[in-house]
Amino acid sequence: MIIIPARLASNRFPNKILADINGFPMVIATAKRVQNLDRVVIAADSEDVVTMAKEYGFEAVLTGMHHQSGTDRIHEASNILDISEYEIIVNVQADEPFIEPEVVEKVIERVKKAKELDEEIICASCYKIIDKSFASDPNHVKVITDVYENAIYFSRSKIPYDREEHLEYFGHLGIYGFTKKSLKEFCELKPAPLENIEKLEQLRALYHGKKIAMVRVESKSFGIDTKEDLQRALGELC
Repeated sequence: MIIIPARLASNRFPNKILADINGFPMVIATAKRVQNLDRVVIAADSEDVVTMAKEYGFEAVLTGMHHQSGTDRIHEASNILDISEYEIIVNVQADEPFIEPEVVEKVIERVKKAKELDEEIICASCYKIIDKSFASDPNHVKVITDVYENAIYFSRSKIPYDREEHLEYFGHLGIYGFTKKSLKEFCELKPAPLENIEKLEQLRALYHGKKIAMVRVESKSFGIDTKEDLQRALGELC
């Protein structure tokens, strides 16, 4: 199952999930990108968004306005939908209207592999190679990994610091794969200082010693955090 958390409030780009993407609201454009992979549900904090989603033919549920992260929102949605604790749930951010379906599929496959091998990961996510200018933008999240392709840290800063400027940088894509059981585990963790400092929910898991498995992908997509991001994406990806 793919659940798309859809929150209207956004400090940097108010109501961005409704921004026009080739004739569709952003959240709908995102849903359309992944609709052939699995069941898609939009988890909204507004009755208007729920109604809109249904008008476009997508399943939607109304969730609370109090959630601090998209992961907390999809957890509520998964409880409303009453799905099995071993079902795979993929969090596709509503601001990824250009995400390639094969990227999401790779995350799903990584969660399936973890289930088969009984790996102790809390979720799987993905990254791509980005250039230095992209790495310098704090609106776009970077990640570093260990030898097993598990995340070591995520940051809005350029990481790691490269004294000789020879490194490739890894840009994180906002796709997360859980089982219902591991999603519940994530959301029961206490909020972490690092999460609040960087404003990155995934740091909650790392702070508490949980593993996030990473998959390297090829992608031209990036999350839309600002109006400038949207204009850039429309220019480069459409």
